[in-house]
Amino acid sequence: ASPTAMGHDGENATRVARDPLARLLWRLDLQPLGDDRFRVEPGRGEGRVFGGFLLAAGIVAAGRTEVAGHPHALHAQFLRSARWGTPIDWRVDRLRDGFAFATRRVVGAQGGQDVIALTVGFTAQERGLAHQDPMPPAPDPAGLPDWEDLRASLLGEAGVRRPPGPIEMRECDPELAVPARGRPARRRVWMRPRGTLPDLPLLHAALLAYASDRALLTTAGRPHGLVSGPRFAASLDHALWLHGPCRFDDWLLVTSESPVAVAGRALALGAFWNRDGRRVASVAQEA
Repeated sequence: ASPTAMGHDGENATRVARDPLARLLWRLDLQPLGDDRFRVEPGRGEGRVFGGFLLAAGIVAAGRTEVAGHPHALHAQFLRSARWGTPIDWRVDRLRDGFAFATRRVVGAQGGQDVIALTVGFTAQERGLAHQDPMPPAPDPAGLPDWEDLRASLLGEAGVRRPPGPIEMRECDPELAVPARGRPARRRVWMRPRGTLPDLPLLHAALLAYASDRALLTTAGRPHGLVSGPRFAASLDHALWLHGPCRFDDWLLVTSESPVAVAGRALALGAFWNRDGRRVASVAQEA
């Protein structure tokens, strides 16, 4: 079934043009090409295609291959920068379909060159041993500054403020975002979609993967007095673990840290928590 459940009629096209979340869902409605192959149109934009979009599209492609259960793990390598305005073709290999776990290998290519390679694991297992650390304290998202407003202020250029995207992000510690060497490589933000998602678990997982590529680069830049700008950095590889079927229809607290950077390559680790204190996902990235 279509992950967006929207259809591509003229009325929806008008709404999509002005709604960033609807536009993302529209693009994630991959076109089937047969034999576990799909195509996505990234649309128009500036710079390179956001890595989180590639992660989300990869999960959707994997989930379109008659796989049971929900995504529990994603491991990806960004191979080349993807360009706007050029279709991205996806090919999926069904590596394993077991009793409780299944694995798909997904490769996205643009213009004949691979731009991302990832594996996505799915599980139908619902019971077993469980534990987690407690959720760290954080202020309520209401009243906290929007990250895009704060980022534009820190960069000192109103023109660098990006238009509202599909994910809203609120900064918990705006005073620590002011560029200064020696800042701790830690960050707390709240994230949520700018609208309502269809009641489709695969799509909630895809949107969380999209959001998991936010905040980590800035976390790694804080000890060096850096704020993410037009030529700040790029993701190299990315891992995401989903700790159960996820819902991404309310605020999630994202805590992140960068314990080490060597030769310009920084490692960032993060966790997603819902308002009830449950850890819903974990992420690791080298950038």
